Amino acid sequence: MKVAYIFSTNLAHFILSNMIVPQLEKGMHGVDVVGMFFFVDNTFLLVRGNDVGERLSNIAKKSGMLLMACDRCAIERRIDGDLVEGAMIGCFPDLYKALGEVGIDQAITL
Repeated sequence: MKVAYIFSTNLAHFILSNMIVPQLEKGMHGVDVVGMFFFVDNTFLLVRGNDVGERLSNIAKKSGMLLMACDRCAIERRIDGDLVEGAMIGCFPDLYKALGEVGIDQAITL
């Protein structure tokens, strides 16, 4: 099953660092995560030097997983030029296009 995560709550850091990222690193998450989209302050997770973002970047390099920050959120926070390697900024049309090309079975908002 191919899934995409959309991070919009203030619990995203906890969920990623304690659950999802360790499972992905061990290859035991149980599904193929093809994309992650970050909103509002969750965009800070993708800033270079952030442990979660750097770990996600390494996972994305190996798996081809999409890492995308909301463009407006990243620009308003002045981090659009400071994202981890492989992460991009975009809006819903960009997300739909990228995920449509790989096909997903489920989108999960956390």
